Amino acid sequence: MSNTPHHLAEEFPEHLVKMRHLRETDGHFHRIATQYEDVNHRIHRAETDLEPCDDVRMAGMRKERLALKDEIHGMLMRAEPLAEEAEV
Repeated sequence: MSNTPHHLAEEFPEHLVKMRHLRETDGHFHRIATQYEDVNHRIHRAETDLEPCDDVRMAGMRKERLALKDEIHGMLMRAEPLAEEAEV
């Protein structure tokens, strides 16, 4: 079991500018990114025994994190390229 946090910046480093832009302009993206960070934080605390939980709860949180990550990825792929990205 890995207790490495899965921050969005580490999961999608090539989309940092786009994520920042979407957080500022898209309420739905902001909400699911915040939910992802929350569940990711709870998983990390459970994995490091700061707030232990049972295996069923851990599996549920991991499924929730994966579903949110999939939705975030889809939104990043559908979003228009930003001027800052086009210059890179």
